[in-house]
Amino acid sequence: MHILIVDDERTIREGLKRTIGSVFQDVNVSTAASADDALQLLLREHIHVVFLDIMMPGMNGLELLAEARHTHKGIKWIVVSAYSEFAYAQEALRLGAKDYILKPFGRDQVVQSVTTLLEEWRLEKAKPTGRGLLEQNLNYLREAVFRRWVQGLDIGNFDLRSIREEHELFHLLAIKLNSNPELTLGNFIVENVTAELIERHGKGFLVNLDGDFLVGVITLAGDMRGEEFKQEAVKQLDRCLQVPYQFYMSELLLDFYSIPEEIRKFHKTDKEAEADEDHVPAGKSDVIDIAIQYMKSNFQENLSLEIVSSVVYLNPVYFSKLFKQKTGTGYKEYVTKLRMERSEELLSDPELSITRIAELVGYPDVRHFTQVFRKHYDCTPSHFRAEKSNI
Repeated sequence: MHILIVDDERTIREGLKRTIGSVFQDVNVSTAASADDALQLLLREHIHVVFLDIMMPGMNGLELLAEARHTHKGIKWIVVSAYSEFAYAQEALRLGAKDYILKPFGRDQVVQSVTTLLEEWRLEKAKPTGRGLLEQNLNYLREAVFRRWVQGLDIGNFDLRSIREEHELFHLLAIKLNSNPELTLGNFIVENVTAELIERHGKGFLVNLDGDFLVGVITLAGDMRGEEFKQEAVKQLDRCLQVPYQFYMSELLLDFYSIPEEIRKFHKTDKEAEADEDHVPAGKSDVIDIAIQYMKSNFQENLSLEIVSSVVYLNPVYFSKLFKQKTGTGYKEYVTKLRMERSEELLSDPELSITRIAELVGYPDVRHFTQVFRKHYDCTPSHFRAEKSNI
């Protein structure tokens, strides 16, 4: 088995390599300091497992996973993530990563992970894979050609009949994300969720044409109707996506060669912003309300930006921007305000000590609680309680 470790921190790379090499003498271990270096290695070497750091300069780990997972479908991806990046790790798992290891990690955790992977690799190696690998490569080639064709690019001598014959009666899918271009998770989620639904209800594929615009073809199996598939797809995308999007699903089509024109129609309708039942905006406007409810129910817990954003499956940067747009207040200030309002309520109970109230609203250090309270109310908790009791 050949393992690739991708991490911009030299100590992490070498530490993992040393740990794996000392226990598993028959495992080959390579390292890469960046996503670009990793892509070059993946082209040259037959890699079975990648230990992947999420946050790296340039192309990050999620972008590497998205780019390589189609051309190297047999690889198992293990995410290496710091606690503050846990929301990213959750997204990586949703996109097909097998597992994650949280920094700082111990030797036993790495050994256990590699032991499991090695056993799986040995079992898979014993299975005949030649035909499956050939079909996988042919599918990838067809999808790559389809992408070039609908974009109006040259496809050489490739005959589209091999695709058309598989989809004599089909629906065209188009999904447009109205997301911040700095955020790269949305199209990964769309591709993963939609591909799973296509496989479950028929045959087809989905390709990324231009950043946040994806198109695909599906031939539904059995009695599944297009409207039923659309409803299920929108339901799943609503659950997973946290940005507005448009979902288009055509009626049944017979002419495969009409697809480029159908896609142009979608673009035209999108630009003119016409109301159409096939273009359903489904932005998740309630995630901040869910986050606030979580905060109000967990005063004693660590309410860091990273942890709360992971509760609603958003990365911290995007969550912070969305939170301020929704509430008009920065996240940290809002948490302090909630805790102070709760402490004001608890101070009306004479049976509770100041120390206990501090703990109940998330301040294990009573001196810190007093400082924050004084700054907020311009008096100490004890003075505030005394004044309220005299009213």
